[in-house]
Amino acid sequence: MSLKIVVLAKQVPDTRNVGKDAMKADGTINRAALPAIFNPEDLNALEQALRLKDAHPGSTVTILTMGPSRAADIIREGLFRGADGGYLLTDRAFAGADTLATSYALATAIKKIKDYDLIIGGRQAIDGDTAQVGPQVAEKLGLTQVTYAEEILKVEEGKITVKRRIDGGVEVVEAPMPIVITVNGSAAACRPRNARLLQKYKRALTPTERVSSGSDYASLYEQKDYLNLVEWSVADVNGDLSQCGLAGSPTKVKTVENIVFQAKESKTITASDAEIEALVVELLANHTIG
Repeated sequence: MSLKIVVLAKQVPDTRNVGKDAMKADGTINRAALPAIFNPEDLNALEQALRLKDAHPGSTVTILTMGPSRAADIIREGLFRGADGGYLLTDRAFAGADTLATSYALATAIKKIKDYDLIIGGRQAIDGDTAQVGPQVAEKLGLTQVTYAEEILKVEEGKITVKRRIDGGVEVVEAPMPIVITVNGSAAACRPRNARLLQKYKRALTPTERVSSGSDYASLYEQKDYLNLVEWSVADVNGDLSQCGLAGSPTKVKTVENIVFQAKESKTITASDAEIEALVVELLANHTIG
């Protein structure tokens, strides 16, 4: 059976490389000072989607992301790795969204897409660490959800079997489709870019990007429709402005702090059995381990 898969993905600031300029005076993130990357766990989710595509001929993988114009980079990254298309939700009215407003916007877009068997995304984004958007999308769409997925084992007869990594071990669950699944960072890493797909999609642009880039390749977009990335506003998805962006966000960030842990002391040991044994005893005594 062929599957129609929607991958929820987000472009995030690389919070793993936070420098002195990463915070503004008001305590908010200075996104301009941080490189924008594909959210790591969304890449894990994309790999699971692509594996299903490989296993079920005729299946399609579509990227859905929300953000400013530059977030189209996320769709292109998906295309370079094997996705078939994508949608960018971009509108000033979407800005400042918390998890509730974000999930509302994504759910309205998915309703517009209509035809899907599986919605899959990362467990959480590294710029928020809430793990709420996936489950909230499922609730808004009235769909079954499976969280903390580590591997999608099989899909057959309208059911999906998923291995979950949970506290204390692993469990295998079966659930009906359509379904929303969120994937852990412990899942398989995403495959690298494919050189052939990179050449095919390197000029794929949204309408806004085409306007800003000029008309050097105008005829190309008329001849090759797959290079035209879809861009949707609040109006395009029939969204309620009162539920989007800041207007639809009941939670607000009070402050963001950059905390750097510094070691008070260091100790160097040799590889001798006696010194290693002494270190283990010390760590057990101060409850660092055990």
